[in-house]
Amino acid sequence: MDNNQNMAKESEIFESRKMKLNLLKAFRDATARKPKIEGVECPACGAKTDDAELQNSMYICEHCGHYFPMPADKRLQSIYDDGEHELLFADIEAKNPIGFPGYKVKLGELKAKTGLDDACVCAKGKIGGHRAVAVVFDTRFLMGSMGTAVGEKVTRAAEYAAEAKLPLIVFASSGGARMQEGIFSLMQMAKTSAAVKRHSDNGGLFISVLSHPTTGGVTASFASLGDIILAEPKALIGFAGPRVIEQTIGEKLPDGFQLSEFQLEHGFADAVIERKQLRETLAQLLKLHRKGGARR
Repeated sequence: MDNNQNMAKESEIFESRKMKLNLLKAFRDATARKPKIEGVECPACGAKTDDAELQNSMYICEHCGHYFPMPADKRLQSIYDDGEHELLFADIEAKNPIGFPGYKVKLGELKAKTGLDDACVCAKGKIGGHRAVAVVFDTRFLMGSMGTAVGEKVTRAAEYAAEAKLPLIVFASSGGARMQEGIFSLMQMAKTSAAVKRHSDNGGLFISVLSHPTTGGVTASFASLGDIILAEPKALIGFAGPRVIEQTIGEKLPDGFQLSEFQLEHGFADAVIERKQLRETLAQLLKLHRKGGARR
């Protein structure tokens, strides 16, 4: 091979390497410019959704329809006319009645992180032009568990609704009684149940809306006592969880056991309502209740 051939070969190799380097550089540049996908990952399909998009979709995965837990403030904005409402009993916050180790610190951390005083928020406003009192649970605060503060808020909301002749709507989403408050948390089951019973005896309407999950002492008390019980799709509703029941009875449970559709079929719920249809449904129920002669 003469010099001209060698030079041509070297030139070809050089151009080939240069092309590869240019391609590699272009790939790196494109990768660097590609925006990172951030946000919340759907536990059902794995798709990631931007926080803003998730809020716009009412915390429903647009890829598979999975329902994310809905923060209390967003829930209130979604049901009240123009999102306008007035908070009630905001001064009630969790204490540490039995001196549970580390509980006070944990409460402080959760308050700072969520902006909540405890696991539920109470408010009043209008839904379809009809005044109503609402209690909304928020699972970001110790899985929406019910302690003394939560029980007090639910009780006061029921008493306020009874006195003002207003319907009461509770959006339950809870892991049950709060173990850090021991027997004091269990006492809230009887306390809240008695409060909604007095509201009912006074002619008031109580609508219970069950979202995922509604379990334990909350299910075993006021959440099951609604004059009308609505549920969001595929919400887990029950006292003990399916795994506990399977281990206890030693049998395999049917598919969909304790989900809202199962509860509807077995008479525990009156209707399963899509989240985006919930406000319209509540407005219609309040309208019918008013026309039925209920005092306001």
